[in-house]
Amino acid sequence: MPLAELSTKELLSIITHVKQWVGNLYRANQQRKQESKKALRAVISAVRETTVYLRSLKDGREISIEKEERLSLKWTQLAFELEDLGLNKLASRCSIKGRYWANPSDFDRDFLDRAGMRLADIERLAQNSLKQLEK
Repeated sequence: MPLAELSTKELLSIITHVKQWVGNLYRANQQRKQESKKALRAVISAVRETTVYLRSLKDGREISIEKEERLSLKWTQLAFELEDLGLNKLASRCSIKGRYWANPSDFDRDFLDRAGMRLADIERLAQNSLKQLEK
């Protein structure tokens, strides 16, 4: 049907529908942005928690299977959230961290260094991603 054959009522209906669709799209984008910020901030928190645990080990405290289990689950959950948001590079690193804390003896130091598994690398990636969201 050519545009000229649409009634005013039909044309207004189409315009209203398009406005609602654009509004919903904007809200969805804003929601995704907030979810991304929340997940990235959680990564930074996990880095800090892991850093504190590693510091306690360096200070002579004993290994805590309970803390390592908590870290494993935290990093794994973050990997799932980031993957759902399409932040795949960071999700992959978090997934490896989760597997590492589940059983550190499965990984050698060279692998972790090559995979960018240092906590500072992960935090830097999360911080850079947050900055990109602010633009």
